[in-house]
Amino acid sequence: MGYGWQENAIGFREGRTALRPITVFDSSRQRVHTGGEVLMDQPLPSVRLTARQISRLDRATLLLLHAGTEAMKQAGWSEDQMTDVPICLGTSAGAMSLGECYYKQKTQQAGTQRGLAKWVLGYQPQTQAQHLAEAVGLKGPVSIITNACASGANAIGHGFHLIKGGRARRAFCGGYDAIAEMVFAGFDSLQALSTTMPRPFAADRDGLALGEGAALVTLERLDDALARGATILGEVTGYGTSTDLHHLTQPHPQGDAALRSMNEACAEAGIGPESVGYINSHGTGTPLNDIAEGSAIRRWAGDHAPNVCVSSTKGAIGHLLGGAGSVEAVICLMALQGGWIPPNVPIPVLDPVVNFDLVQSTRDRSFEHALTNSFGFGGSNATLILRRAHCS
Repeated sequence: MGYGWQENAIGFREGRTALRPITVFDSSRQRVHTGGEVLMDQPLPSVRLTARQISRLDRATLLLLHAGTEAMKQAGWSEDQMTDVPICLGTSAGAMSLGECYYKQKTQQAGTQRGLAKWVLGYQPQTQAQHLAEAVGLKGPVSIITNACASGANAIGHGFHLIKGGRARRAFCGGYDAIAEMVFAGFDSLQALSTTMPRPFAADRDGLALGEGAALVTLERLDDALARGATILGEVTGYGTSTDLHHLTQPHPQGDAALRSMNEACAEAGIGPESVGYINSHGTGTPLNDIAEGSAIRRWAGDHAPNVCVSSTKGAIGHLLGGAGSVEAVICLMALQGGWIPPNVPIPVLDPVVNFDLVQSTRDRSFEHALTNSFGFGGSNATLILRRAHCS
């Protein structure tokens, strides 16, 4: 959709589609040639990294720094408030492109050692976290969650619980992933990618699109934010997580663990289905995922299901893997603050599992609570509840 809160908010509200031909690598040998590739046409904002460090940054870290610098600028934390701030990051592929560079050099230029150490160092996910911490001036412990497609939501939930449990006053949390050839080829070989376009909850859906991106949020105690007059975008009020233990890649067909994740998040937030004004669904557009999640939503909402507004934004930007949960949490914050619901891609024929209100065009609506689901390969589930800000 672009860079920054404002440009993305406009794009999601209008239901724009940001899928385009892949240019980062040669996709000619794959079945699919499109994805949610970010147009890297914006310079990196001013950061506390040297020119040499910046020249060595991979695509995923650049996305992370673009999001991180915007979040820190918006938060307005002072220098003394940036000590001992935990950094919680979720990712699935991390700097996979650097691993690919290492592999290609070892196989194509076996006698050349120059540059290998750089690939090895940069490939490790703690290096990307260290670059982020140094770039924005944070000093604190780092947690990296690699829990498939739930990673970004897990990272925000973990930071939320650190603050709620009294272990931190502030936290810097989110997720990121960049399109990488190996990951793309892997999904394509599983025939999980759509050969047409992703259509979450359509009767004729045929797969997902891969995308890339990053989103980070600054979390702090409400009383601290109010005391310093911070602009509050929203509140995290509930977090649930569960594991299917069903299959390596397939979700439980009835969404049992997904249901537990949603119930757990709502219980912590102290709300029921009737209080949730919008669900940003995991909604990948694959045959099995949408059935499982749709079943979980129906069971969770019960008789209230026809009144629940649901959409998947993956039809517009693709599946961001480890970055999906954090980006979709921020989309919920945009919708809560702006009083609108982002549309699903239009669906001529809905899957029979849909007995909820699948929003297919932009809808202006003020609501109090949003729920966002993130379900990963192997049955890793995460749900966040976000509440509209009442103070600013």
